[in-house]
Amino acid sequence: MEATFQPCPLSGFRIQADQGWRLLLTFSGYQLLLGGLLTFLFLTSWGPSLLGRFSSQGFLVTSLCYTAGAALSFPFVFWRRPDYRWQAGLHILLDLIALPLIIYACGGLESGFGILLAVSVTAAGLLIGGQCAIGFAALASLAILGMESYADLRHAFPTTHYSYAGMLGMSYFAIALLAISLARMAEQSEALARQRGKDLAYQRQLNEFIIQNLQSGIIVLDAQRRILLTNDSARRLLALPGRPHRLEELPDSLTQSLLQWPQQAQELSTTVANGDSPPLHVRFSRLQIQDTPLTMIYLEDDTLHQKRVQEGKLASLGRLTAGIAHEIRNPLGAISHAAQLLAENDHLPPQDQRLVHIIGNQARRLDDTIGNVLQLSRRNAAKREKVCLNTWLETFCRNFQNETRGNHAPLQLQTSPSPMRAWADPSHLEQIVSNLCHNALKYGGGGDTPIQIRLSRDEEKRPRIEVIDHGRGIPPQQISQVFEPFFTTSSSGTGLGLYISRELAQMNQARLVYDNGPAGSRFSLVLEDADQVTVQL
Repeated sequence: MEATFQPCPLSGFRIQADQGWRLLLTFSGYQLLLGGLLTFLFLTSWGPSLLGRFSSQGFLVTSLCYTAGAALSFPFVFWRRPDYRWQAGLHILLDLIALPLIIYACGGLESGFGILLAVSVTAAGLLIGGQCAIGFAALASLAILGMESYADLRHAFPTTHYSYAGMLGMSYFAIALLAISLARMAEQSEALARQRGKDLAYQRQLNEFIIQNLQSGIIVLDAQRRILLTNDSARRLLALPGRPHRLEELPDSLTQSLLQWPQQAQELSTTVANGDSPPLHVRFSRLQIQDTPLTMIYLEDDTLHQKRVQEGKLASLGRLTAGIAHEIRNPLGAISHAAQLLAENDHLPPQDQRLVHIIGNQARRLDDTIGNVLQLSRRNAAKREKVCLNTWLETFCRNFQNETRGNHAPLQLQTSPSPMRAWADPSHLEQIVSNLCHNALKYGGGGDTPIQIRLSRDEEKRPRIEVIDHGRGIPPQQISQVFEPFFTTSSSGTGLGLYISRELAQMNQARLVYDNGPAGSRFSLVLEDADQVTVQL
């Protein structure tokens, strides 16, 4: 930040350091020029006859002293020593002392030299400002009135001009106020300019930081194909050792694609080879900034680009699948109803009864699959709240065993003595744990062996719910496919239960993992600790 002065101790007016010294140097030069010009015109008699008309000797001595004072102060302004406030004040006082004497030597206010003090008052407003400028205007007015009063007492001039002196004094005050107003406007303009400069510098740094940290590479060319900008991602994708400055420093494949870009086309997307690295997806774009044509080159790993394209296709396919599933459910309901009516026929042969049973089972399985697909497409955002897992698990186990009392495998709950609280959507949490428990009942070996539900903390001290069965587990080669959609080892399963459970866990910023436990399968749901984390909205 540039230094500023407060030249007047009685006000808050401040002036920029360099600007103040330049103004003072200009005023010092004006004083030197004025004193030298008055002395030269008097000595050569080239000036008007009113110069020194009343006192030639007094005029010459005052002019020489004024010129000498301005000349002697000139080097100190260059050196900026002593302090600015003292130098500015002394320059104004020099005018307030010397100029009234010059006016008196020229015959008083009739000479018209009273206007010279107006320049001094204006300089005081610009150089010092504030209440000090008003003080100098008052001193100039008193100097004029004092000179006129002294001449009147001595009868030095044929006539007196008190009214003219009063008008000059009023004009000095008006000039001082105007100069102060202009100085304040200049100060405000300077402050606004400095603030705008700071804002522009901040915006430029922010934009540069964003551009440099984009994952996509960016190259900007001017009309002469000179490189104006490259970010770090572009240099990384193109394997450039440093910042390129010419088009020839870019890979040939990229350069050829740019040269083959039709002039009439505003944009062009293509894929270019990138040596031993994966190919790049490149997009060329023309833009105009302040009548300056530029060329933007966007670079992206083609693998990531294809992945995003595939994600978009999958999203569209998901919406289409949900629509198809909804349309299938209506005729499927009619098929199931017809199968139920057919099964109620007492005269149906056993072989046909078996076929009707197969139709009913497969219809229910298809209906479950459709329900899961629709659930994926209509899933609402998680509404998380603080859940006490100890109490919640006790209630869940009690309700779950009441719903599945036909199954002889009980639930064995192990909770911690201290309460654990997690941020989770209770409905999502119930669906996840219910899916895991149903899978444990279905694949856990059956019998009277209990399904264990344990509440503990993981290595990072976060709440963890484990569902452990005593079945055969999952073969190691299939563990990586457990959470994939439609993967199942059962002829009656849909393969969407675990996939939905993992999606619901991720919506709650939780993690669902699987590993083969000591005697079967073990699913671990790791939740966010409500006592230690901030909720992410």
